[in-house]
Amino acid sequence: MSKKLEDFMKENKEEFDDLVPSADLWSRIEKHLPAEGTAQKREAKMFSLNFVLRVAASVIIVMGIGFGIYLHNEKKAGIDFAAINPAYAKQRMQYASLVQTKRNEIKAIAQTNPELYHEFSTEIAKMDSLYKKLNNDLATSPNQELVLRAMIRNLQVQTEVLNQQLNVIEQFDQMKKEEKNETKDI
Repeated sequence: MSKKLEDFMKENKEEFDDLVPSADLWSRIEKHLPAEGTAQKREAKMFSLNFVLRVAASVIIVMGIGFGIYLHNEKKAGIDFAAINPAYAKQRMQYASLVQTKRNEIKAIAQTNPELYHEFSTEIAKMDSLYKKLNNDLATSPNQELVLRAMIRNLQVQTEVLNQQLNVIEQFDQMKKEEKNETKDI
């Protein structure tokens, strides 16, 4: 349909060009336009609405940032383990310290035995992810003492595994030394 209209306009172009607007057309249009004072009032209203929207957006952004900081601080503060059970809190701290010490020992060996370190670190990472899940569940658990005991048990198992890993590394190093001695003797 638009193609037909275009064709019609091309064929009858001269008939459209003969019309010229009258000289008083603009003055008649100006009569229907609002006065200048009304336009300024309308602009002032739009400015105030624009200003209000900007202020509202700023307030929402500031509140969102504040809420994010609040949540971050809440998460960072964590849970007071001593408030749940002081004896368990002390055990958790001891085992966590022991696990960290053993991990540092294994990291020191990583340069000499990277294959073993990689294998061992994946096992510990699995247990550590379970520990972190328990730690996250602790805040919402109705029986926090039970979850804290599970966390301590996890740390005990991590300690046992790390001790076994250190024993394997020592045995591996001992085997290497014996092989070196045998090759020197030959």
